[in-house]
Amino acid sequence: MAYQIDPDTDRNYIEEFRRRPIGHHSPGLMRLLTVMRQDPSGRQVILVCRKPFREWVLGEMPARREEPIAVEASPIFTSREEAEWEVFRRRWQKLTGEAINLPYRE
Repeated sequence: MAYQIDPDTDRNYIEEFRRRPIGHHSPGLMRLLTVMRQDPSGRQVILVCRKPFREWVLGEMPARREEPIAVEASPIFTSREEAEWEVFRRRWQKLTGEAINLPYRE
């Protein structure tokens, strides 16, 4: 049986990801991210780099890969870490139905 997200158990990994969206993650967070990166519908929220190392926006992969990626015009992120945090927040909400109402870092 494939691992499923349990919001009550996995909620403790939210802060770990918020502190360090890029880099080394604990085994529990790695397991959570693996689940979050798999979407049976094929429609996955992704990062789109508009200007290398300077500007990112979000996009959505289409269910059929021959179709174009739907790119959002805003928000525009100037930090990859902040953009990764927004991807995490959206995937969490899609999979659990819960919104994460925390900024990237306070």
